[in-house]
Parts: sequence; C-alpha cells; structure tokens
Amino acid sequence: MAEINIYQRFFEAELEHNGVKRRGASVWLVSNSDAGHIKYTAAVAFIPHEDAEDFRIPYDAYFCKTLYEADGRRSKKKEKEFLETLSKSIDELAENAGGKVFWDKPISEERRG
Repeated sequence: MAEINIYQRFFEAELEHNGVKRRGASVWLVSNSDAGHIKYTAAVAFIPHEDAEDFRIPYDAYFCKTLYEADGRRSKKKEKEFLETLSKSIDELAENAGGKVFWDKPISEERRG
C-alpha cells in the first residue's frame, strides 16, 4: 500500500480534548493506493502547540473523513478538487469534535507530495 501526503500544513486552532488544550492543528489530504484501488482522506490532528517549536502530534485528537474510495489510481484532477474543498471537510471534522481551525493563521509552510 502506498500512502502519500498530498498536502500537509499546520494552523492555529482551538480544541480541548482529553483535558488538554490544543492550540494548533495539522491538516492533511492523504491518498492510499493499493492493487488498483485508491482512497482519499481528509484528516486533522489537534496539537498542544505550547510554543513556536512544539509540533508534536498526539493522536488522541485525530479525526478523519474518507472523501473518495474506488477502483482506480491517483488523479491530479480529483486531487485538485479535494484540495479546493479541504477546508470545508476539515471544518466539519473540527466542528463535530468541538474545535476550530483558523485558516487565516498558518504556523508552517504547506507541504505537497
């Protein structure tokens, strides 16, 4: 199975989960492909981000949503569409968890795979 982070970026965020205040979030668009099958997932992990160097990711505040799953292979066209709607998907996940991602306050450069 080949897992590729199509996109990752850290943003300021807020969430209290398991008694820990989270001040940041790592946002991903991930593709998984295996034997002619492709899956795209939107994911967010809320992180403590206690200082400018704190990017540790505790996975107790990790939430994900499958955007697409079918027979096939990676598609740049589909990836572009998923990137355009990624913030909406992440907002739904964050809201369901009781948190918020501040899209206008990135705390890292974006990474694309």
